[in-house]
Amino acid sequence: MSNTSVTPASTLSTGRSLTYLIVAGIAWGTAGAAASLVFRASDLGPLALSFWRCVGGLVLLLGAVALRRGPKAPAAPEPLRRRLVRILGTGIGLTVFQSAYFAAVQATGLAVGTVVTLGGGPVLIAAGARLLMGERIGAGGAIAVAGALAGLGVLVLGGLGDGGAEVRPLGVLLAVLSAAGYAAITLLTRWLGRTGGGGDALATTTWAFAIGAVGLLPMAAVEGLVPHTDDPARVLGLLAYVAAVPTALAYALYFAGAAVVRAATVSVIMLLEPVSAAAIAVTLLGERLTAATVAGTLLLLTAVTGLALTEARTAAGRRKGEAVAVTS
Repeated sequence: MSNTSVTPASTLSTGRSLTYLIVAGIAWGTAGAAASLVFRASDLGPLALSFWRCVGGLVLLLGAVALRRGPKAPAAPEPLRRRLVRILGTGIGLTVFQSAYFAAVQATGLAVGTVVTLGGGPVLIAAGARLLMGERIGAGGAIAVAGALAGLGVLVLGGLGDGGAEVRPLGVLLAVLSAAGYAAITLLTRWLGRTGGGGDALATTTWAFAIGAVGLLPMAAVEGLVPHTDDPARVLGLLAYVAAVPTALAYALYFAGAAVVRAATVSVIMLLEPVSAAAIAVTLLGERLTAATVAGTLLLLTAVTGLALTEARTAAGRRKGEAVAVTS
């Protein structure tokens, strides 16, 4: 029996949590496209872009914290050790996730970088949830994970077979690293939500970006903090967009929703990001998708959709069992 029957301490409803995650996934899908446009219009590197994303998101979130009226006091003070784990773990994981993702987009393109990152995420999350939290995905979930790995293999090996024009090994490795950071913050957020609440989502996100900005500053300075461009207004506008929509807004919604929804379900909803990113890459950025890239992407997304169906059946069975227990 899975431990996921434990009710999260968060008072946010499941329906609202799912809505938050959907909005976050769609918003995240535009971040890579904005990054691609920044890379095309300037010499700004991925670490510097990630640094400015953290700084911009931090400024906006600090304003939101200052303007927030009447925040509810927690039922009990959060232990210092738990708070440090939440803040540092989220900050480090988020920094790795977004920095490696931008580097992957620069190295191998928006479509492939996003698909590998968000396709690899569910595999790492499912494994981590099983090992660390006892969440069982069953036979259907295991098949879905195997299918996701097969899709990733087709995507990578097929791209290399085409001469590596679209799929580059370095970009794929960076995307897998990004997926590891994504999996870490998803599992941490879910674990905290199940064992006494995940803390205030807005405050957690604010601290995470502060940690990211401090940690990235030395490397971003070496890479070059100030972009050289012939169109500064466009680059500044893109940076402002990245800080506001797929950062300050999306992460706040994500952390709030992920504290309530099962970890594997979160990863499935976040497939909105690679789907929207791939569409943007082809229609607006002119990226070419090879036959192997399309086949691997479809296999990977189909496999993880299977994981979504497994999650739905598991949740339905759990609700049925709880209803029987209440009426007994």
